[in-house]
Amino acid sequence: MTVTKDWNEIASRWTRFSRDIKKKWGDLTDDEVMQINGRRDILAEKIHEKYGIAVEEADKQIDAWADKLKG
Repeated sequence: MTVTKDWNEIASRWTRFSRDIKKKWGDLTDDEVMQINGRRDILAEKIHEKYGIAVEEADKQIDAWADKLKG
């Protein structure tokens, strides 16, 4: 699967994955996770803001997290 296809699946099942998002990035509030609503770019921006890391690093973290979901 491509990253885009994987992310489309995550986005379509965002409510299911929101708990996993909160475990991985616990500084995100429940409201923020719901506002992200599957938008990868917004997730990267929120991680950037909350953790003070570059957006590129946030993207890498998101990729690693999504890869683990595949098993």
